[in-house]
This record gives sequence, C-alpha cells and structure tokens, in this order.
Amino acid sequence: MSLLLGVNIDHVATLRQARYARMPDSPNAEPDPVEAARDAMAGGADSITIHVRGDRRHMQEADAFRIRDAIPLPLNFEMGVTGEMTSLALRLRPDFACLVPETREEITTEGGLDVAGGFERVRATVDDLQAKGIRVSLFIDPDIHQVQAAARSGAAMIELHTGCYANASGDAAARELTRLAEAANAGHAAGLQVNAGHGINYTNIHGILQVPHLAELNIGHSIVARALGCGMTDAVREMKRLMTADPND
Repeated sequence: MSLLLGVNIDHVATLRQARYARMPDSPNAEPDPVEAARDAMAGGADSITIHVRGDRRHMQEADAFRIRDAIPLPLNFEMGVTGEMTSLALRLRPDFACLVPETREEITTEGGLDVAGGFERVRATVDDLQAKGIRVSLFIDPDIHQVQAAARSGAAMIELHTGCYANASGDAAARELTRLAEAANAGHAAGLQVNAGHGINYTNIHGILQVPHLAELNIGHSIVARALGCGMTDAVREMKRLMTADPND
C-alpha cells in the first residue's frame, strides 16, 4: 500500500487571521482555506487536516464545515480532548479525528498526548467519536508505554510525533528514528494504523521513510511555506514525489 499524504492547511488560516481576525467570514478575507484545500487536492493530497483550537487562533468552525462540504477528500480533524471539541466533531462528522494536547501558550502542538496519564478521559472521547463512525487517532510521542495505552483506549490509529527527529541532527536524529521505528513496530503489532507527523519537511522526509509500517504522513507548515513560492498544487506535488522516490536514485 502506498504511503498517503495528509496536508494540514492550518497556516493558510493563520495568514488570513493576521489581517482578518475580527472578520474571518468577510468576503474579502484571504487566503481562503477552502481554495488551499482544493489546490492541495489538485497536487495529489490524499486527505486534508485541520485543527480548530479552543482559542480559534487560525481555523474557525465555519472553515471546518466549508471544507467538509466542498472538498471530496477524507477530512482529518485535530482536536483537544474537551467536551466542546467532542461536540463540534460530532456535528462536523469528519472521517477521522486526531486527539492532540493543547495549551494556549504554544505556537503549535508541542509534544504528544499523555494517553496513559489521562486514560479514562481519552477512552471516553474515543468511544463517543467512534460510536458515530469517526475513526480516532491519538497523537503520541514515540514511547512504547503510550503506544500500549493507545491500543487499550480502543482508538483505531496513532500518529507518531516526529518533532524530536525533525529538530535533531547527526547521531541524535538517528536515535530518534530508532525510537520512531520501535514505536511503529509496537503499534503495528497491536493492530493500530500508524501515521506520523510534525516538523516533517522536504529535507528530513528521507529519514522518516525508513520508519516501518507508516500508512500516512501529515505535513503542514513546510508545504504551506513552499507554496508561497510555487503555489500549493506544486508544493504538494513535490512532497508526493519525494514520498515515492527511490532512495537509491
């Protein structure tokens, strides 16, 4: 099975909010996340990822519903483990929901969800969502203890946090790849679909491709940044090319 690419378009909304935070629904508000999602699809994206945060700093609820209605690709909805977001997800009915940690101070999601430490709350959220046909993924650090807790929660998938690898170099990067591989093996053995994301770019993706059992990569910032120069469609197309390139070429 080919490795899939989910394109996170949150930072398209970040740019819009820099100018239109008080009126994101204005007909003049740009760039439009729906158009970005459409262009990502044209470039070969396999799914679209969005994160409506509690503080609504980038994506808005209206964006989520517009994207769901306009884009014929699977929608992956990143969400905090809160009653508010569970209620929103149940109204939105995305194809997938990825439970992530969320704090107001962070610029972007930093670190994985502590599934083991908040097990009952996570399991209850997983149950609520999957009972309505929304497949749930848990965004976790590449830690065997967390993988095991994720499997016990009943979630269908895990997304391994690749940020430590992305921020490392040399021997440290090699050690992080080993951690990712061990976690991926454990997740696969437990019957979980294994995805990965955070900090993956056009340079470090080559290492990620060494990790076994990966089904999908979720990549956002790097693609949006590249799109400023060449457009979203070409930026996605280039990432897809790297994902399928022969490493020996």
